[in-house]
Amino acid sequence: MGDDRFRHPFFARFYTWVAGAMDDAGLVDHRRALVSGLHGRVLEVGAGHGPNFPHYPRTVDHLTAVEPEPHLRRTARARITAAPVPVTVVDGRAERLPFEAARFDAAVVALVLCSVADQGTALREIHRVLVPGGRLRFLEHVRADTARMRRTQRWIDATLGPRLLGACHCGRDTLTAIERAGFTLTVLDAFLFPEARTPHSFHVRGEATRP
Repeated sequence: MGDDRFRHPFFARFYTWVAGAMDDAGLVDHRRALVSGLHGRVLEVGAGHGPNFPHYPRTVDHLTAVEPEPHLRRTARARITAAPVPVTVVDGRAERLPFEAARFDAAVVALVLCSVADQGTALREIHRVLVPGGRLRFLEHVRADTARMRRTQRWIDATLGPRLLGACHCGRDTLTAIERAGFTLTVLDAFLFPEARTPHSFHVRGEATRP
């Protein structure tokens, strides 16, 4: 889209390295489970450098991957050959998806809803482009389960986060935002990754449907 707000080459390269380390530490198993059983036309929002591409099942007819950051988008296009399904990588942002309504059978977000500028708008856009009954699969780090840790998360998001973590927020109430966007939660697995209780270790993986 040619908007400099989405050009973060240093953070993009750093994120690619961090994502690889997280996969090596076990997150790759959650990526596989995230996309297991999907079929038809699938949209991945904030696809990054394409770490989920190799795990999509062959029941997916076509994967459309949206990524606003130019370096990550180029890297994702170079990884298309690793995917067992047809993939198209396009420029776009979650808050304004460049697609008509009811185009996709399923949508996937992985470590994305923590960093979008407007979480509610992004989720409403995903809701819009899904067919009725369409599925949203999500893998996100979220708000902690204790008041004390949530205070720590809010402090990080207000101080250290903008300087060290790009646009990432560690304390968003993502599950509530998914429901407010009109989705119905149907599957949910909450887990710590890594297992130590740190501000960034609270994760959820699950599915929500568009009624």
